[in-house]
Amino acid sequence: MRASRIVQLLLLLQTRGRLTAAQLAAELEVSVRTVYRDVEALGAAGVPLYGEAGHAGGYRLVEGYRTRLTGLTENEADSLFLTGLPGPARELGLGAEVAAAWLKLTASLPPELRDRATRVQQRFHLDAPSWYAEPDDTPALAAAADAVWRERRVHLHYHRWRAPTEVTRTVDPYGLVLKAGRWYLVAAGKRISTYRVSQIRDLTVLDESFPRPAGFDLAAYWASYLADFDARRHVDTATVRISPDLRERLVDAVEPSVRRAVEDTASPPDGDGWVTATLPIEKMDHALRLILGFGADIEVLAPAELRERVRASVAALARTYSPG
Repeated sequence: MRASRIVQLLLLLQTRGRLTAAQLAAELEVSVRTVYRDVEALGAAGVPLYGEAGHAGGYRLVEGYRTRLTGLTENEADSLFLTGLPGPARELGLGAEVAAAWLKLTASLPPELRDRATRVQQRFHLDAPSWYAEPDDTPALAAAADAVWRERRVHLHYHRWRAPTEVTRTVDPYGLVLKAGRWYLVAAGKRISTYRVSQIRDLTVLDESFPRPAGFDLAAYWASYLADFDARRHVDTATVRISPDLRERLVDAVEPSVRRAVEDTASPPDGDGWVTATLPIEKMDHALRLILGFGADIEVLAPAELRERVRASVAALARTYSPG
């Protein structure tokens, strides 16, 4: 552990130039006193570095010195694809490996390319979670990731929305997917299924390997799963009239399916600029909330049940907010 940290300290000085003990401590997540001991160890090992006192001081390497200790460990190499996702990397238990891999990569670059890589990191940032959503609590994630990587069968206790809500499964974990800040486990039992990791109540990695199908493509499966999920959740359609203002606002609609449906099915505008379109809808309760969210800029023409429920809800709101 200490040897790895000392190498990281050396690489930090090589890639960034002068750094104070406090800056090094923050990067390495250790105390300043630990940094002092590591710097002494580097000096005793013959590494040409020196300290400068004063407000603008710090530690730095002698000009022109470069270490060749930039080889990646197995875990660091495995984590390379997560170098732009530090948050998910930490959730998978690979935060330290990602930081070390990135540091070794930048240290191995010539100065001009290293500067460009640093500029990219400073100017572009990927934030995976969606707006207005609390992050999932995923205590089973690290164990699931370990099972996926080592191709070990798992036994899980899972909470789902339909009855029976509590189920147990023994499955072969094929992969993990991060979607809008939420982790999903793709695993095969009797068939390939998708499990939201935050809903896994308990997960045990078994000492039993499984044969991973040679032709299984995680990205292709996920794209197919999303398409199938979208088709299954839209069980009906509604015919609606939409105002010109709402058509413009649909660019930022919460439901992308609504925007696509209007683009595909809208009639020519009438004299007031309104269009008639056919929207995919889920259950009536969901459709009611969707329609009410658009206010007076939308009118339901069919089905009659949805139109009546909208009318009743609007009447109830009018009674609630009527003066006196």
